[in-house]
Amino acid sequence: MGRAFEFRKERKFKRWGHMAKTFTKIGKEITIAVKAGGPDVTGNPRLRALLQTARSENMPKDNIERAIKRASEKDQADYKEVVLEGRAPHGIAVLVECATDNNNRTVANVRSYFNKFGGSLGTSGSVEYMFDRKSVFHFKSDKPYDLEELELDMIDYGVEEIFEEEDEDENKSICVYGEFTAFNQIQKYIEDNGFELVSAEFTRLPNTELVDLTAEQRAEVDKLVEKIEEDEDVQNVYTNLKPAE
Repeated sequence: MGRAFEFRKERKFKRWGHMAKTFTKIGKEITIAVKAGGPDVTGNPRLRALLQTARSENMPKDNIERAIKRASEKDQADYKEVVLEGRAPHGIAVLVECATDNNNRTVANVRSYFNKFGGSLGTSGSVEYMFDRKSVFHFKSDKPYDLEELELDMIDYGVEEIFEEEDEDENKSICVYGEFTAFNQIQKYIEDNGFELVSAEFTRLPNTELVDLTAEQRAEVDKLVEKIEEDEDVQNVYTNLKPAE
């Protein structure tokens, strides 16, 4: 199995943290999706996928409906997607995805975290090239399937890696990673072929050699990453730190 599987084990929904923060982040993504493609799920595949993700995270129906309604209102602030880049202690590359209605506030806050924890905020393009943006889907099947045959079918739709996962209750699901630009066609394949879509998202995977650190050094990096993740404007944080064994 490839690097996607390695990072999936390490980071499986770790970035969502506490439930309230999870709902806030998904709510922002719903707002962005509605602003871009409208509130009708039949014509907005990104929104349709986000609603499945929200349900899989047990986001209350009222919260989902409020997020869609707010996004449809003319006076609702637009969230801008911003990518910030920097270095953590020991040269670890850090890429931060944000959704903000105040860019100056977000940049100032993230810069202060880097400074406080021994890192430095970089310029645009300083580390983004070290990460590949990918589509990630989690889905289930109520019928038997052959994973190898499924992989051969989905390669034509932009899938690059596929593997099975098992939750705490030993329920199996299928996880696929694919090209960022293939999101809509992978989603269409899953829906058209009778699979149950559980969640869909975008992620970034390091494309360079991963950096291994001692436990003490890793703790320094973790402190910075955890502080950044606490910020309400931050959606995701990625590094090129090798996953812990």
